[in-house]
Amino acid sequence: QVQLVESGGGLVQAGGSLRVSCAASGRTFSSYAMGWFRQAPGKEREFVAAISWSGGRKYYADSVKGRFTISRDNAKNTVYLQMNSLKPEDTAVYYCAGGLDSGSYRHTSEYHYWGQGTQVTVSS
Repeated sequence: QVQLVESGGGLVQAGGSLRVSCAASGRTFSSYAMGWFRQAPGKEREFVAAISWSGGRKYYADSVKGRFTISRDNAKNTVYLQMNSLKPEDTAVYYCAGGLDSGSYRHTSEYHYWGQGTQVTVSS
């Protein structure tokens, strides 16, 4: 079992930066791929970024490529999402998720564990 707790969300102006974190409990954290998804009001949850268990492979949605960076520290059981050049359309609840280190990494169905989410609001 893995439990995930996000933190670091908040309100930021357009063009600003924010880093959200996801702390995991459980000894098997380092064996899981980790992903970040987001969900805006009235919209479906969408893929943002993912990272393999070793950190050697990273994947990004086209909408955040070049602005967001995913990383992980397996010694601290934590995964991070550094968000730069934020836009109002980045406003959403951000969720971290853990799943098997295989597949496309881009679909919610590939992840078994989910955090409760953290709100990120970008003002124009």
